[in-house]
Amino acid sequence: MEWFTSPDYWLSRLVFQRGLAAVYLIAFLVAARQGRALLGERGLTPVPRFLARVPFRRSPSLFHLHYSDRFFGCCAWLGAALSAALLVGAADRVPTAAAMAAWLVLWLLYLSIVNVGQVWYGFGWESLLLESGFLAVFLGNERTGPPVLILWLLRWLLFRVEFGAGLIKIRGDRCWRDLTCLYYHHETQPMPGPLSWFFHHLPKPLHRAEVAANHVAQLIVPVLLFTPQPVASVAAGIVVVTQLWLVASGNFSWLNWLTILLALPAVDGLRAAEVLGLPRPPDLPAPPVWYEVVVSAATALVLVLSYWPARNLLSGRQLMNYSFNPLHLVNTYGAFGSVNRSRQEVVIQGTDDPVLTPDTVWKDYEFRGKPGDVRRMPRQYAPYHLRLDWMMWFAGISPAYAGPWFTPLIGKLLVNDRATVKLLRATPFPKAPPTHLRARLYLYRFTTPQERRATGAWWHRTLLSEYLPPVRLEETDQPGRRV
Repeated sequence: MEWFTSPDYWLSRLVFQRGLAAVYLIAFLVAARQGRALLGERGLTPVPRFLARVPFRRSPSLFHLHYSDRFFGCCAWLGAALSAALLVGAADRVPTAAAMAAWLVLWLLYLSIVNVGQVWYGFGWESLLLESGFLAVFLGNERTGPPVLILWLLRWLLFRVEFGAGLIKIRGDRCWRDLTCLYYHHETQPMPGPLSWFFHHLPKPLHRAEVAANHVAQLIVPVLLFTPQPVASVAAGIVVVTQLWLVASGNFSWLNWLTILLALPAVDGLRAAEVLGLPRPPDLPAPPVWYEVVVSAATALVLVLSYWPARNLLSGRQLMNYSFNPLHLVNTYGAFGSVNRSRQEVVIQGTDDPVLTPDTVWKDYEFRGKPGDVRRMPRQYAPYHLRLDWMMWFAGISPAYAGPWFTPLIGKLLVNDRATVKLLRATPFPKAPPTHLRARLYLYRFTTPQERRATGAWWHRTLLSEYLPPVRLEETDQPGRRV
């Protein structure tokens, strides 16, 4: 079938696959470095406890067959090693079937982690990586032309990401309709970046223009992805530019980078190669029949599963970041249907005083990414994902979000648990554990330019309430509850 492949998109496929391998590499490194503290046998939400109550059919995972912290680590590091190999082009040095098997192994490994990841893996970019990774299995390698069916399915995925996000905004918070959401968003987003303070202080008319441009980029431009070239390439370019704007203004894990990668298969690779002065690749033989059958079957599966997200897009009760099946295939996406008007931060504090008095000195625990020290500039971590820092943002919105893991976190800090402390930027008690811990809820806001010049602080904080009263590890006559 001559129509089955399109050699003109060879460069688009090449860059997409290498970029996807890089995202996989980061995702597996995050799992390897944070998994023991968050999910381990003695973690904040242990995987064995989860597996005991959730059957395989609801969360397909290799860890239903066997779980240990060592096995989890081996799976994460195996995924990282295989991702690195694909990043440097190993898939193009083996037969197509072997390349497909490598991408399939990556997908299975990460699916196994996500499906036992509980609250720590409840983000939309986990499903987005899995759905992208599944489609990458069928893209082939240098020995076959890029299959047209999969290229179109990647556009369909990008359409759902962008159009879904646009719909959830226009249907959601009123500030998206009156163009005022960016008066608040840069300050209240989960993890501001080093430029967020500056974005926040842009003139309000520019903020309104940003919101209007966002509506165009997410509600009109995605439709153009399905038009002929060069319009589709232009639409993809607009997606890339808007995503780079989001990269500069905050930390959203690999969401923005993966969206950029998804835009690339819509770009006419032949014209892009001509602009870049790259030679045209040699003509490729027709794909084998077995490959055409497999790709056609995968396409049929995705089309059938597309019924549910398509219906969701048309629904007045649109779901955001929802998977309709445990394999995380053909999901619905969206972000920031509502925007917080203020920022509440939970600050954990400790003391080594044996007895609490009014003069007790409390020291703050500092996290790597979330706001804490008001004089510390927000850092850029994305596409690396700081899972605990993100969940602390949810804890500030409502204690209910922290129900499964906050008390275990306090218990770990009371004993200076090594794996847990590694998740933090610094502990104020490096030599001996604290005697007591407490948590307080603060209102954080960006300083004004005048305050910034006078104090050097990026944030101003005001105490709102007690989040957790003083607690201790052992029962004694000291004031404070026992953990």
